Amino acid sequence: MKKSLSLKSALVLASLSGASLMQAQQQPNIILFLVDDMGWQDTSVPFYSESTPLNNRYRTPNMERLARMGVKFTEAYACAISSPTRCSLMSGMNAARHRVTNWTLNYDQKTDATSEVIQLPDWNYNGIQPAGTTQAADLKNSTPITSLPQILHQNGYYTIHCGKAHFGAKGTSGADPSTMGFDVNIAGGANGAPGSYLGTRNFGQGSPFEVLGLEKYYGQNIFLTEALTLEAIEAMKLPIGEKRPFYLYMSHYAVHSPYDDDVRFSDYYRNRPDAQLHAPLNENEARYAALVEGMDKSLGDLLDFLESQPEVAANTIVLFMSDNGGQGLNNVRQGRANRDPNYPARGGKGSAFMGGVHEPMMVYWPGVTVAGSECNQRVMIEDFFPTILDMAGVKEYSTVQTVDGVSFTDVLRNPSARYERPIIWHFPNLWGESQNKEEGYGAYSSILKGDYHLIYHWETQQRRLYNVREDVGEQHELSSELPEVAESLARELTDYLKSTDAQCPVYKATGEACPYPDGSK
Repeated sequence: MKKSLSLKSALVLASLSGASLMQAQQQPNIILFLVDDMGWQDTSVPFYSESTPLNNRYRTPNMERLARMGVKFTEAYACAISSPTRCSLMSGMNAARHRVTNWTLNYDQKTDATSEVIQLPDWNYNGIQPAGTTQAADLKNSTPITSLPQILHQNGYYTIHCGKAHFGAKGTSGADPSTMGFDVNIAGGANGAPGSYLGTRNFGQGSPFEVLGLEKYYGQNIFLTEALTLEAIEAMKLPIGEKRPFYLYMSHYAVHSPYDDDVRFSDYYRNRPDAQLHAPLNENEARYAALVEGMDKSLGDLLDFLESQPEVAANTIVLFMSDNGGQGLNNVRQGRANRDPNYPARGGKGSAFMGGVHEPMMVYWPGVTVAGSECNQRVMIEDFFPTILDMAGVKEYSTVQTVDGVSFTDVLRNPSARYERPIIWHFPNLWGESQNKEEGYGAYSSILKGDYHLIYHWETQQRRLYNVREDVGEQHELSSELPEVAESLARELTDYLKSTDAQCPVYKATGEACPYPDGSK
């Protein structure tokens, strides 16, 4: 049934006249479907050059469906932690510039671990805030922005936020998506995870991570992913009825912990033999896989809703992305830490290695993208800001912030087009769950350009170089074999950090700033 619906929508689209198609492309509806903590291989859709055992573990038929409809990006990247990614998405800024470099929660509180060697910079732990705010709490350790939904709203879009926000600390304006340009806020707040996915537990009511705004489901036997989907579909009906373009930011809490049991899907995975692990899936892994499948059902429900109204489907762009790499630590995931969870990539959420930053990404743009195609153009999370505005036909706009993102609409329109787009990460912080520098955790900055990925560790001044074209698992360190490449990338990374006035750690013993990646100060 789902395949035939997709084909039906394609036939309806093909039958549109050139004039009506042009009109549809001028003000399309846009859905950004963002998943939380989903690794690039946590799907039956392969984003590597070949299918992997992880692809065979999961059932994501609706991701497969979207891949058939549009284009699959094999080189999509985000920050290694949630809040920096979400702030970049909302602002178009690289994390080095907006300075919300670690995850946010409580007002005026850092979330870093501590180090005996380095003192971390006074980063913007209160998050991003709406431009022009005068609230005192918004003006301290925060970044004012002209947000993506605000610009869309100003250009005629009905803007819907559904799910996880996590770009402003509690007590600030930015904690509430309705202050950031959204006409509707469904269940979005300062919390970066749900206290519970279960309606029977009121979605964690009373905990620091309680999900607010879904009180009508309290006590019901419903999973959070399903409740959000129902609410998103209901919210879309208003602009559709008014024939007004809409932007839906479908920002799921899934597949972030806690791994509550989604009984709709978990029995399929429980104790299921796994080719990668050479063992049955344990309870945690079964529940994680069920979270993934529940997320996939949500995607399918949204596509079904669109396709029940062919004219709407023919005028709706769907973008799929994750906010950081999947968890790589075996305190929550089964298998070898930093090897199995995001295989064949190394590391996981919080790590500088590819497992922490490589994301699953797809785009369906009716009449533009080629069905079932694949693209290896590199894309970074801040690129979504100018791209979505391009898609919406918004050409004239101003922002209080400098936009670092690069629109990838030309690549969507011309599949053979490519451009050099170095990717920069800046994390002068200490993630609380692991400080294993050998596996890419701790304070770091890095650059991905051409075949090479250079990682710089601020605490030790160590530079590590990998050829990710030949060695996606980043096992063979090359800095001593290719010193010229390492030096060149270190200079480019340093120049970028200086140009954005990026914050850097200092040594506790001397109070001096840690040297930049190229050794300068």
